[in-house]
Formats: sequence, structure tokens, C-alpha cells
Amino acid sequence: MRFLKMDPFLLGLICAILLATFIPCHGAAVPVFHWLSIGLISLMFFLQGARLSRAAVVEGLVAWRLHAIILCCTFVLFPLIGLAAHALAPGLLLPDVWLGILFLCCLPSTVQSSIAFTSIAGGNVPAAVCAATASNVLGIFITPVLVGLVLRQHGAVGGNPLDIVYQLLLPFVLGQLVQPWLGAWAHRNKTLLSFSDRGSVLVVVYAAFSDAVMQGLWHKLPATELGMIALADTALLATVLVITILGSRALGVPLKDEIAIVFCGSKKTLASGVPMANVLFPAATVGIIVLPLMMYHQIQLFVCAMLARRFARQTRDENSLAEQTV
Repeated sequence: MRFLKMDPFLLGLICAILLATFIPCHGAAVPVFHWLSIGLISLMFFLQGARLSRAAVVEGLVAWRLHAIILCCTFVLFPLIGLAAHALAPGLLLPDVWLGILFLCCLPSTVQSSIAFTSIAGGNVPAAVCAATASNVLGIFITPVLVGLVLRQHGAVGGNPLDIVYQLLLPFVLGQLVQPWLGAWAHRNKTLLSFSDRGSVLVVVYAAFSDAVMQGLWHKLPATELGMIALADTALLATVLVITILGSRALGVPLKDEIAIVFCGSKKTLASGVPMANVLFPAATVGIIVLPLMMYHQIQLFVCAMLARRFARQTRDENSLAEQTV
């Protein structure tokens, strides 16, 4: 039930946006927050690498038979739906908002909520853990490539490709190299590192929205556009949920695996998405580009919480039927 409530992390993000709206950083503070954001993003991906055990990384990369469908949903189905929607209704949203929707479609899945909802629904938790891990590891490499293809197709200008290597890939690889020494400490301090990750994202969001506000974000974005973003996010999530459910049943996937596919295949990470956007897009556009992702984050929690309860009842009924058969 806690997923039905407003996510505290999202509340923090809203506060960061409000702070940037009324007290944006400017002048001499801009380069300070710029380099602070770069440092925090690099630290975040370094700690992600240090937290992931080598066995989890290897399993996530090679156990493709178990979760290839989930990865296809994350990195193939989502981008195709986003591109199709843009082709059908290019004038529905502002150009930068459309880039935000397309960027959302290129992101990896979440870890915590994907596993939590799979567990609540009585699904295949080991498969969810493996798939979510693989999605996040592969996403560091795949998302920049997908975003680059989308940017070229729509004539947008991205950041320096080397920034992806310096700020995302290199820190993650370094974290993996020191994992044998830092891994145990990272596992003992999961809560502390979780606060560190979220704090890093809040700083990045504040810096990004400060720049956007100084560029006239709220004058360019009417209130009706926020409603359209929510509508587009909801339609995107609903489409993916319907396809994953019907597709799983058409393939004859067992219910436990279907649950893992639905919840892991429909999620998009906010915690990694915001830092990635800060690296991949010009500073003036980051604020508006991450808006669809932030709204999708809360919508996915609300919808999937209700769906998990429905799957849980279905799982109990199936287990009861199996026991009666035996």
C-alpha cells in the first residue's frame, strides 16, 4: 500500500523544482553547481559499480534466456512506441517535451520497485532481480546509443559523447574494479548510499531546473502542457502493460514469469535517468526533458500497485486450484 502514497523521493524532486523556480542558482553559482553535478553523477555511477557483485553482473549479462523478453520490452518496445506516437501526433506536445518522452523510452528499468511489485504479486522474484540488474547494467551502454539515434533522427543536439564515457561508463567500471574491496562496505551501508544517490539526483535536478528557469521554462510551458504530459505518460504505460500481458499469454509464459515481465518490462528508472539526461542533453533543455520522466515515475507506482494486488489474487487462486488438483 505504501506505493499508493506519494513517493518521498518525488516530493523531494518537487521541492527541488520549487526551489529552482523561486531561488534559481545564477551568476557565480552556476559553474559551482555544474561541476558539483558532474562530480555527484560520477560518484553515483562509481558506487553503483561498487555495489553490484561481480556474480550479479555476470548473471545479469549472460542469463539472457530468462529475461530476454524483459530487455526487449525495455530497449525495443518502448522506443518503438515512442517513435510511433511522435510520428502520429508530432504537434501534441512541445518539441523538447517530445524529446523527454523519447528519452524516457530509452531508459533502463528500475530495480527496487520492479522487484517489490513482482514479490507482492507472487511472481518470479529471482527472474525480476536478474532482469532488473541486467537492464541497469546494459542501460549504461544502451541508453546513450538509443538516445543518440533519436537525437540524430529529430535533429536535436546532444552533449559531448566523451562525457558519457567520463561521467557514466568510466566511474561504473572503476567501481566494478574496486568492488572486491568496497562491495561488503557498500552492502552494509545500503541505506546511507541510497540517501547519497537520491541526494545527488536532487542536486542535479535543482541545477538543471535553475538553468531552465533562467531560460524561461515556465513561460514556454503552459499549464495545459503538464496535463498533456500526464496523459501521454499514462497512455504509454497502459500500452506497454497491455502488450506485455497479452504477449506473455500468447507465448504461453507461466503466470509467475508473466508477472516479472509485466513489472520489470514497464518500469523506467528515475534515479539513473536524471543524471543521464544531465550528461546527454544541453543544460538549457534538461529541466523540461526530465519532466515526463518524473511524472511517469509516480504514475507507474500508482498503476502498478493496483495491478500487483490483482495479480496477487490471481496467483492465490492458481495456487489453490493446483493444491485441489493434487
